[in-house]
Order: sequence, then C-alpha cells, then structure tokens
Amino acid sequence: MKQKRKAFRILAVIVLLLAVFYIILVNLLVSAALVPSFMRRLEAFKRITDESYAAQVQTSDIQVNRQLALNKTNKWLENVKSQKISVVTDDGYTLIATEFFPDEAGPEQTDALYGYDTQEITGGRNSQGTAGHRWALILHGYTGWKEEMYPFACWYQEEGYHVIVPDLRCQGESKGDFIGMGWTDHYDCALWIDYILSQDPDAEIILHGQSMGAATALMMTGEEDMPNCIAAVVADSAYTDAYSMFGDKIKEWFYLPAFPLVDSARLALLARGGYDLMDASAIDAVRQSSTPTLFIHGSADAMISVQMSKDLYAAASCPKELLIIDGAGHGQPQDKDPDAYYGTIHNFLAQYVNAAG
Repeated sequence: MKQKRKAFRILAVIVLLLAVFYIILVNLLVSAALVPSFMRRLEAFKRITDESYAAQVQTSDIQVNRQLALNKTNKWLENVKSQKISVVTDDGYTLIATEFFPDEAGPEQTDALYGYDTQEITGGRNSQGTAGHRWALILHGYTGWKEEMYPFACWYQEEGYHVIVPDLRCQGESKGDFIGMGWTDHYDCALWIDYILSQDPDAEIILHGQSMGAATALMMTGEEDMPNCIAAVVADSAYTDAYSMFGDKIKEWFYLPAFPLVDSARLALLARGGYDLMDASAIDAVRQSSTPTLFIHGSADAMISVQMSKDLYAAASCPKELLIIDGAGHGQPQDKDPDAYYGTIHNFLAQYVNAAG
C-alpha cells in the first residue's frame, strides 16, 4: 500500500511538472510570436527572418522596381509636408503616425482644439489643398513599421490624398503589449479615423493595408457601427483569420504541432493580451461588409497563400474586385508589376471616391 501511495505521488509530481512545462512552453510561444521585444532576443527570430526573406521572390525585375520605388520615395520625403501625430488607446498605449499633407497644404498645431498630440516636422498652412476631402489610412504588416509603407503614401499623396501612416500597436514607435493580429488594431485604427474626422468632417477615407494591415482593414469593415466615411478598402496579401495563421506559423517556424498548442495559446493570449485569436477573422468580417474592396495578392506568396485572398473575395458580400499578380511573393505585388498594381487601384477607387474630393 505504501509503495502504491509513493508511486501515485511520484506520478502526480510528474504530471504537475509536465503541466507546468506545458504552460511555460505555451506562454513562450505567445511571446515569441506576438511580443517584438521578446522575439528579438531569440536566436530563432533571426532564423525566421532569414527564412522569410529567402522565401521571397528574388527576380531582377522585383529588385529593380523596389529600388526605383525607394529612390522616388526618398526624394519625395525631402519635399513633402508632414508631421508626427499620436493618439492614446483606451488601455493607455500611445500610438504614433506620420501625417502627409497634399500639395498646397501643411500642418498646423491642433492639440488644444482636438486633443491630439502633434509634433510639427514641416510648416505650411492648414487646408485641404488639392486633396479636397480624400484621405488614405495606410497600414503595415506583422512586425512591420510605418516607414516601409511610405512608398504607398507617396503614391496616394501624389494622387491628391491626405495620408496617415501609423505604427500599429507594439510595433515601430507605437507602444503596446502584444501584436494585435488585426483585432486590437482594428479598434486602434478607429482612433485614426476619429482624428481624420476631427480635421475634416466630410472626409472620404481609403483603407490600404498589406498583410496584417490588410486583415486589420477588412476587420474594420465588418463592424456594425463602422463609419460611412470609409469609401473603399485595398487589401493587399491579407489572411483569412489569425487563428489559422497562428497554427501555420507554429508548425513552420517552431516545428511544433498546431494541436493542441494553438488552442492553448489562444487561452494564454486571452488571459495575457485580452483578445481572442478566434475573433481576429477577416473572412467573417467581409461576409458582413458593404464597403467596396479590392483584394490583391501575389501568386508566389510563400508567407500567406494566395488562396486566402481568393477565399476572402469569394466570401465578401460587398462590391469587390480581385487582382492576382503573377510571380509576386509576399508583399511584392507592387514591385512585381507596379503599373498593374497602381493602375488597378486608381481605376477601382475612381468608382467610389469623389474625384473632386
């Protein structure tokens, strides 16, 4: 009898230790996937980064077009009028964005009037200029930052738009605890919409996102109380839902089984980060959306399957269009075929945005 009790105690200790180990493993996975400061300390982060880069399409036309776009953007940045702005989320995090003004417009300190913090970079008068009431909110992807989206800002500004480019929560200059996978971000982006409307109550706003930024924009269109000022969405390389993406990346990056780790991570994230991966579903959102949406994807995307954009397009209940850029990898459609990319966006938006602003 004593031996049985001893064996039971040993078994109980082993089970307890395994449970503790599993909980630690799950929390490490959550931090490794969704906390940039933790990710950068991991040796695996460099491996993941290198593997992601290696999976990109490396053809000469993409490299040449990318460099041309960067050269043009850098030259544009020397002259465009801009300022940094910030908002504070309900849970107390400060988010940072760059605001680019259309030609003949410029920043004006608006702290006292609107309650937003602004840091002027270049001078000028506060008017809508050639943009009229056209605005673009441009959203970067997972572990990204606002500066990588400046080539898109350049194009929109030259098209006559007033442009806001934020760092999403926990990335770039913005504060936060966990990357939101589009869910917390789509609430945060409502603050930038509020900012735009405080400057221009008649604003017509385009949401242009890439990867996680595209999923964020799509999730915004699924909200019942989404403001009617959002005229259209450009969703470049979006995923259908964060739950599926998390499972894929656990297997791909960490060589671990999706089940039961994804569901365990979901519970850990809910406890630590305050949101549920299952809620972060772009495909559920587009089923309820009435916002005109252009879906774009590269056929050679090794990060997010092109099938996801096809599934989103099929599920969307809104006016819609699908552009597949042959031979483009993840986040590369604009560099693989810039004429088709920007030409399609221009023609699509012309249907839904007032040309005169």
